[in-house]
Amino acid sequence: HFQHHAKPNVFKKDPDVNMLNAFVVGTVQPVEYGVKKIKHLPYNHQHKYFFFIGPPLLIPVYFQFQIFHNMISHGLWVDLAWCISYYVRYFLCYTQFYGVFWAVILFNFVRFLESHWFVWVTQMSHIPMDIDYEKHQDWLSMQLVATCNIEQSA
Repeated sequence: HFQHHAKPNVFKKDPDVNMLNAFVVGTVQPVEYGVKKIKHLPYNHQHKYFFFIGPPLLIPVYFQFQIFHNMISHGLWVDLAWCISYYVRYFLCYTQFYGVFWAVILFNFVRFLESHWFVWVTQMSHIPMDIDYEKHQDWLSMQLVATCNIEQSA
């Protein structure tokens, strides 16, 4: 979170525009991927598969994996213990009422809904803006360049 707000829309600094090699964004990355012939997915069709990968899977799958991977790889054992305690407390509370299967379904359904909201909000405020590698601008300039006002619509 602190990286995102310190370096918005900067590849390898802002996690919101590092799209897990599933999507290419901005004007620089598509050219770079084309020149280097990087092809993890058919990027020319990303506008079709975005709806099936981005919104439903970002928080329930990718963020969960990323959080645990980060804590383990950096040896953040206290954070890992607190994170695991959340899941233990969640399942202790909800399995009594719903059973294990439905508690897992409820957990993932809430994350699924949360993920849709999060993806649409972040993408509406990121994708229309300039996305590039580090240009070594001062903090204020970077914040102003990455600010995007979205007009209300129907």
